[in-house]
Amino acid sequence: MAVMVVQRGMVLDAEALSRLYAEHAESLLGFFMRRVFDPEAAMDLVAETFAAAFADRRRFRGGDDRDALAWIFGIARHRALNHSRRAGRERRALRRLGFERRPLTSEEYERIEQLAGFAEMRGELTLALSSLGGQQQDALRLRVIEERPYAEVAAELGVSEQTARARVSRALAVLREAPALQTLIERHEPTA
Repeated sequence: MAVMVVQRGMVLDAEALSRLYAEHAESLLGFFMRRVFDPEAAMDLVAETFAAAFADRRRFRGGDDRDALAWIFGIARHRALNHSRRAGRERRALRRLGFERRPLTSEEYERIEQLAGFAEMRGELTLALSSLGGQQQDALRLRVIEERPYAEVAAELGVSEQTARARVSRALAVLREAPALQTLIERHEPTA
């Protein structure tokens, strides 16, 4: 007679979540900072992620910490995607309620930027940008950094809108493939 052994997964209780928070909150904070570029929002998103993980802990079906971390980062990705959709509504609602968040100190901002790897990213991005031709750099600056519409980019560069779009597209493709940026992205993305 064969006995079937049902392997039970890891229990994701408050103690396990507290431990995971202590071990991984900083990397999660960096993850959010690289996506929302707002230290206060990034801190809020970390808190929301762990609150959601706690609320849904009975749904977790993994077997170990690695599975739990992957599950938490899945929640984090979902939170980051929804952040921009709800950010405006939340700010208006908080203002109506008279709620003010405590502003972060300069030291807190610097620490969060450090966790996000911004100094390193700036250097790598500068290196990657220097590999672009001047026309692509100009197009990218006008469209991405200055957030101008393509019609204005085209007028500024003295080219057609289609040419302006092509220059921006090519510049972004070059940046996406830059080895320095690929290494940087891999280093800062969670492995779980």
